[in-house]
Amino acid sequence: MTPNKINSYLFFQLPAAWWCGVRVKKLEANSCQTTVKYRWINQNPFRSMYFAVQLMAAELSTGALVMQKIRQSQTPLSMLVAQQNSVYHKKITGRVFFSCQEGHVIDQAIQKAIQTGEGQVFSLKSIGTNAMGELLTETEFIWTVKVKKTVTTS
Repeated sequence: MTPNKINSYLFFQLPAAWWCGVRVKKLEANSCQTTVKYRWINQNPFRSMYFAVQLMAAELSTGALVMQKIRQSQTPLSMLVAQQNSVYHKKITGRVFFSCQEGHVIDQAIQKAIQTGEGQVFSLKSIGTNAMGELLTETEFIWTVKVKKTVTTS
């Protein structure tokens, strides 16, 4: 998985995120960074970025990591966001970068799901900062992963 492949995936599978300017900037073993720039198409009436666009970019910084870890596990797993909670510190009027650095948490959850056959719940945090490194937003996503049941025919 590369940022370019995920960005292409956005165009076809999550066009709202793509048209709003959400993009994966970096995807590494245990971290992912996404970005989106404040523009006319993603504004709210208060001249800042609409919160739903921020959530799309923040979720992608965690979700791309989960997708990558599932692919690496070579086990059919389902993934789902069960809950999210956000804190907004400043208005976003420029480019924002969302980073998740918690790939190790995903590794543990996937390993436990495969070993036990039971769904696992885990929390990932996405931090939104501007180009100067100022904290703009913090979002926690509660993810679930579960081994997909295989259907056998006789």
